[in-house]
Amino acid sequence: MAIHGSLLEEFKETESRDQFVRQNSKLLKVRMDYGPVNARLGSMVAYQGDIRFANRGSGGLDKMLKKAMTGEGVPIMECSGQGELFLADDAADVQVLYLENDMISVNGANVLAFSSSIDWDIHRVGVRGGAMAGGLFNVSLRGSGYVAVTTKGEPVALDVRQAPTFADAHAVVLWTAGVRMDVRVDTGGLGSLIRGGTGETIQMAFSGDGHVLVQPAENARTSGSGERSGSGGFADLLG
Repeated sequence: MAIHGSLLEEFKETESRDQFVRQNSKLLKVRMDYGPVNARLGSMVAYQGDIRFANRGSGGLDKMLKKAMTGEGVPIMECSGQGELFLADDAADVQVLYLENDMISVNGANVLAFSSSIDWDIHRVGVRGGAMAGGLFNVSLRGSGYVAVTTKGEPVALDVRQAPTFADAHAVVLWTAGVRMDVRVDTGGLGSLIRGGTGETIQMAFSGDGHVLVQPAENARTSGSGERSGSGGFADLLG
């Protein structure tokens, strides 16, 4: 007996010595011999070897308290053991970064996985107009190690030094250290309000020195359990 066709050869495992590598555009491959990793709860699609999973909830007591106060959080599981782990999130595109003693601020809905050497926390982004917008919270990832995020489609990395930069809050994936973020309210004038507006009234404004990663689709609202349930306001950016 035999199997004919290129399927098994075309989609065989990617070989790499890196801890994180894209198996393909939708799938992350993690080598577990570098130590434990933190991953979005429920993102495991396959593994080979002996790998164990522990639900860390929102990441400890301090983060649980922040989640209770803000309604925000990232449902995290700790993955440990030996072998190869494959992660994905609803067939979203996977992007891999390596931080070398650096920091990024990420929309929690886009966090897929990060090395255990990376410190993370839920933080409030201090902006003018934040109270009006209902508050804005993000996830900071700091240190040295790998980070994998997901995007809805292929993103664009905008250099905020080049020109004043604005984006829809639900399309922003992350920004790098050195970038300052503020809220811009654009009513379009009284006539626009009377006609119902454009739906782009509240925007994120970026300046400073660094990059903003923007995806070509908006994130849906994410509930505290990690389930996406539709579009929400600034306070609903992360689940």
